[in-house]
Amino acid sequence: MSDERREVAVGEWIAATRAAREEGFDFFDWLSAVDRTSEEPAGFDVVVHLYDVATPGALRGLLVQTRIVEGEALPSLTGVFAGAAWHERETHEMFGIDVAGFDDGSGLGLRPLLLPDGFEGHPLRKDFYLAARVSKDWPGAKEPGQPHTGGPGRRKMQPPGVPPQEWGPR
Repeated sequence: MSDERREVAVGEWIAATRAAREEGFDFFDWLSAVDRTSEEPAGFDVVVHLYDVATPGALRGLLVQTRIVEGEALPSLTGVFAGAAWHERETHEMFGIDVAGFDDGSGLGLRPLLLPDGFEGHPLRKDFYLAARVSKDWPGAKEPGQPHTGGPGRRKMQPPGVPPQEWGPR
């Protein structure tokens, strides 16, 4: 099975998805983005994956893709597919893409979905810096009980079931 692909302008995003639904692609699978901020013009490719499941044994897939420039809002698909709400929240949180007209029925708008309160940044963007790897010692970099200043620590432990180095034929 191969997926059909349609690239549309951001202004046609909702109409193209609605037309695909009317053509039988009425199973919403997922929506996400690809960071293209290192290209010109800097922006994101947003993709929605739909299926036509009406004919047994003849599953058809469709990818509808649009390009939004950095700082531009993505029109929400929640009016076409209610299931798009979770994916739009995730895309907003992970890529920093605003979603215009988002409505999941809660009245709470776009809000954190996966990341802890107070988290700063958008982890799926190319410019996101993993500062925790630099500012903290990596777990396992030192043996438990080993002082931070170096020097002797405790004896290195062998994992269970691993024989000592002196064991076996020489």
